[in-house]
Amino acid sequence: MSTPFHIMDPAWGHLTIKMSGHPPFGAQIMLNGYEYVACEEQTSGIGFAKEGNCFTRADEPERLAQVVGTLSQPRTIGRLSQVRDRWIYTACLCFGLDFAEQAGSCFSYAYSVYQVEYSRNLIFASGAVMERAFDTIVDRTRKRLDVPSLRTLFGVALHPRHRDADLSSRQAVVIERPRWNLTLFKVHFGRLTLKGYTKGEHVLRFEAIVHNTRALHTGRLLENFPAIVARLAAMVDRFTNMLDCLDVAFLPDGILDQLPTSSQIGATRVGGVDINKPRARAAMAAVLALAVAPDGFTVGDLAVRRSPDGHQTTILTNRTDLSAAQIACRMAARWRQENYFKYAREHFALDALDSYADHPDDLDRLVPNPAKARAAYQVNGARTDLIAAHADMAHALDTAAIKAGRRGNGGKATVDPAAGQALGVARDDLAAAKAASRNTPSHL
Repeated sequence: MSTPFHIMDPAWGHLTIKMSGHPPFGAQIMLNGYEYVACEEQTSGIGFAKEGNCFTRADEPERLAQVVGTLSQPRTIGRLSQVRDRWIYTACLCFGLDFAEQAGSCFSYAYSVYQVEYSRNLIFASGAVMERAFDTIVDRTRKRLDVPSLRTLFGVALHPRHRDADLSSRQAVVIERPRWNLTLFKVHFGRLTLKGYTKGEHVLRFEAIVHNTRALHTGRLLENFPAIVARLAAMVDRFTNMLDCLDVAFLPDGILDQLPTSSQIGATRVGGVDINKPRARAAMAAVLALAVAPDGFTVGDLAVRRSPDGHQTTILTNRTDLSAAQIACRMAARWRQENYFKYAREHFALDALDSYADHPDDLDRLVPNPAKARAAYQVNGARTDLIAAHADMAHALDTAAIKAGRRGNGGKATVDPAAGQALGVARDDLAAAKAASRNTPSHL
């Protein structure tokens, strides 16, 4: 039998510790990130409104996002270690082992992360718009998510090892309405769950839940907490992106019949799109093939895709009196001139071309110094190394803080000296690179 302890922590708000009443005194610690953010906002003086486990208003959303972002950083491991050691030994374990028995037996806990919930809230100005948008997305999505899609959504390659009763392709996507004003859109996959639901009148929340962190294969120790949060955040991103793509790509009834009709854009009358014509269908097929490009595509990419032999050159001109061959010949001649000017600027150190007239060269004029660019490159590289050295130093400090907080270390730990030495070397390199850049003339 376990005994729950409800504690109000100054930094984490309400937390719960469940501890077994017999050896080895197993314990569960339940923390709420919203409580931590609320405490930080009150300390920082940020105005907000909170209803239950949800923020419904924030006067400074940017600062709120910064506070929330700290929970997924490696420094959070130290904060979690502090709050657990602050209460579990003094307020909970003392009922089973007094301080003398704890010291005599060197009793200490080893912690792991079992269950994590990651949520993202969207605040709408209009509750009616939120309800209409969410109901539409749910209706268009639930019939299109099958088990292969779920494997992509959750970022796993195989089926869950333990198939529950509700893991068929028919029941993996569940719609629940526990109350008249609440719609829950749940996607289950083994020990992983994605949820989308309305929270209050203006908040739409999306959650990723891992019921047992073993399913993520990231490790369960407390030191792996940032990696666990990153995996859940990626699940929420894929979930919201999939919902958005399914909603945007949905074509209502009758839209295909309306495409060929003309329309009006301002004072300009534009024609429709007749998908029965080969040219329109070829263009749509090219756009569909290029839509998956990670960096998007250009009009030139579309023209090449539509070309029968894979190559097409598009030239825009207002010379309607010339034939296509003449325009192509003049464009090629122009390219030859531009290539010559480019070669001259690169190999003869020309700053700019401001005239086509011939004049004698000034032998005393200054030209750009190539060594200046190399010196600037060295400064940027040294600055990047310094940033990396600062990050390594912060990680070394966090690691020492975690070790110092463990029982038996007396609150002391040694910071890795290599991090400090690397930081000193990076600072010296940056100072030397800056000095070399200052001493290098920009023109010769």
